[in-house]
Amino acid sequence: MLDKLDLNTKAQELRELLGEDANSPVDIFSLVSQIEDLTLVFYPLGKNISGMCVKDEEIKLIAINSTMSYGRQRFSLAHELYHLYYDDSSGFNVCSRILDANSENEKCADQFASYFLAPYKSLKAAVKRVSENGVLSMQHVIALEQYFGMSHLAMFWRLVSEGYLSQEKLDDYSYGVISAARALGYDDKLYNPTPAEFQSRTYGHYLKQVEELRKKDLVSSGKLDELLLDAFRDDIVFGSDVDREGETID
Repeated sequence: MLDKLDLNTKAQELRELLGEDANSPVDIFSLVSQIEDLTLVFYPLGKNISGMCVKDEEIKLIAINSTMSYGRQRFSLAHELYHLYYDDSSGFNVCSRILDANSENEKCADQFASYFLAPYKSLKAAVKRVSENGVLSMQHVIALEQYFGMSHLAMFWRLVSEGYLSQEKLDDYSYGVISAARALGYDDKLYNPTPAEFQSRTYGHYLKQVEELRKKDLVSSGKLDELLLDAFRDDIVFGSDVDREGETID
């Protein structure tokens, strides 16, 4: 049985551990860059897998499906953080795009992710801010998901779970979301996948290890390039267009 209070507490504790306060919207990708020994991989994982977590005594790795929307990627990363920090099992954990209704562990990971991105008190205050009478239109839902950086469905079902919406409104609130967001003045990045040229990328511990090999001159330059290409970092091997043009970064 889900203990929502415990999961909300865990989400707040992890936010604070990573240097964030307990209530503000978070840049989750920047936060995880502070996790020691974590390798983060973005890769097209197909239509049925949202992400995966690999952990044992030597490896901490999270992979995110880069072909899903940016909002879903943020949620998937928060979901995988639950597996990394609070899932007692080790090894290889693959998470389906569609929640397994029979898996208590996956339900906990989803609930944790929702609280990590939109803490209970913060969501309550935001709902009051966007709607004085507490009645939420689709425009209000869009405002909330944009504020917290959550996918439309993740925000919808969170609001249902908190009693702000009825699940019968799903069909009415799921049509024309992107065009409505644009009309309301929001960027549509939240609803789109990573651009194709950046869908395969590795960040974090793996690259630090490769850099250590380079500094210590332990392997050949050819092997270093091979290791980087294996991590989909041809931009480091060959240099980016910005590097080649010599553009100064402000």
